[in-house]
Formats: sequence, C-alpha cells, structure tokens
Amino acid sequence: MSALELAGYTHVYSGKVRDLYAPLDDAGEVVPDQLLLVASNRLSAYDWMMAPEIPDKGAVLTRLSLWWFDQLADLVPNHVVSTDVPEAVAGRGVLVRKLDMLKVEAIARAYLTGGGLEEYREKGSVSGVELPEGLVDGSKLPEPVFTPTTKAPVGEHDLPMTPAEVEAEVGAEVAAEVSRLTRAILARGNEIASARGILIADTKVEFGVSPDGSGGLVLADEVLTPDSSRFWPADLWEPGHPQPSYDKQFVRDWLTSAESGWDRKSGEAPPELPARIVEQTRAKYVEAYERLTGQTF
Repeated sequence: MSALELAGYTHVYSGKVRDLYAPLDDAGEVVPDQLLLVASNRLSAYDWMMAPEIPDKGAVLTRLSLWWFDQLADLVPNHVVSTDVPEAVAGRGVLVRKLDMLKVEAIARAYLTGGGLEEYREKGSVSGVELPEGLVDGSKLPEPVFTPTTKAPVGEHDLPMTPAEVEAEVGAEVAAEVSRLTRAILARGNEIASARGILIADTKVEFGVSPDGSGGLVLADEVLTPDSSRFWPADLWEPGHPQPSYDKQFVRDWLTSAESGWDRKSGEAPPELPARIVEQTRAKYVEAYERLTGQTF
C-alpha cells in the first residue's frame, strides 16, 4: 500500500481502506488540528485485503458519506472541514478535523444476520441484549440494538464488547451517548433509505472527540456506506435466509463459495477476485449510491 506524494501534505498512516495525510503550513510544519482523509479503492473482507481493487469505490464511499453527513447534521456533528483537496485525490479526499477517536467500533443492528445471528442462535442475545425467541436470518428487530466491538489493528479480528467493557473503555456517560447516537443514526438511515427501496440491516460508525476535550461526540470516518453497512433491496427482503445485498457481502459470498476454493479457516490469503466479481461489486456500490441520493454517479 504505497502512499501518494501530495504537495503540501505528509503521509501519516494507511489503514485497510483509508490513507491519512497531515496538511503542512507555509513553513512546512504540520497543521495540528486537521487531516486529509482519502478513501482508497481497496476492499477488505474477512480481515483480508482483496485484489484487485474496486474501481471508483473510494469516490462512491466519499460522496455517499458526505451526502449522509448532511442528512444526519441535526443528530450529530461530523468531522468534515472542506472538500477542497489536491487534484490527485479529488472526489475521494476530504479535509477533516483531527479527533481523538474512541477505541470502540460502534455497531447497531436493525435486522438480524451475520455475526449477530450466530450469537443469537448460541445465546438468544446479541452483545448482552436479550432478543425475542424465534428470530431467523433477516428478521427485523423490535428496535435497533447496539452491538459494539473492539477496534482491532490491521490483520486482527474485532471482538464483541459487552456494555461493561465499553463503559470501562470510554466511561458510562460517553458509552450511553455512543449507544444512543449509533442507534439513532441507523434509525434515521432506515427512515430515508426504506423510502428509496433499501433496507439498512446494520451499520458501523466511528466517533471521536476534540483533543482539548471540548464539545461532545463527533461522527467521523464514513457513514452508512456499502462498506460500513449491509444494504438490502427492500422489495426482495424475505426473512429465513441470507438476503441479496448492495454491499461487500457480495464479495464475502463469493469468497466462501465452492468457486473460490478458499477455506476461510485455513489462515491462507484468499484468491484474487475474478473480473466479473470486481465489475459487479462496483456496479452494486454505484447503484446503492444512486438509489439513495437520487444523483447519477
């Protein structure tokens, strides 16, 4: 993952799918309170980086996040400062406030599937939240539930966190607010998306706070994108089996299919994605963007 050379910026960090740069002032010193967040076309699944990359993915996620930040502005402030960025990253770079990020992956679920379904089948609950009996894959939950995980380094797995562990990490007051806001963001997301033919089954959001401790929680990173959420076509929703999706679940499904020949438990890197899977993944991301925003990509 080689970083770009951007005039006026210095490379700080590259994560699974994002690159961070610090702006420099006229004297060549790092501007302390801002970062340039660049969404790459990289795609990660099952904690592995996929090859090849998905064309336009970074631009789709950036545009969609910016659109959602506007829809959520009355619920929670966000980290966006400006979209005036170097030409080399135009469309997928955003200048943002530098925050101290909470070490919690804030996840809310409106429908039961994936890891939440596995835990429910085992315990009848998800992240300590008791759920009604008789739920199946794709069941709508009575209301969105907060199911946080740890924020693991690249190459390691995020692990479920109990409410007590979240409180130990960020304090009771912040933990309660993270839970409230995460569920409110998913509820607002579904209000808007369901009118446009998409159900948001679950989502992951990230929060930070100002380094000086002023103000409350700030929504950061990305929000309600096909990378951070499960998007289902509303007209095809049918509990009882996995749902078709507009997100990277499509890639996960190929990886675990007989065609890929990959054993997820082997510890070996997955195979390269076939060209048609790459093309279809791009098409799904673009379709989700266009259906949600009503804008042509």
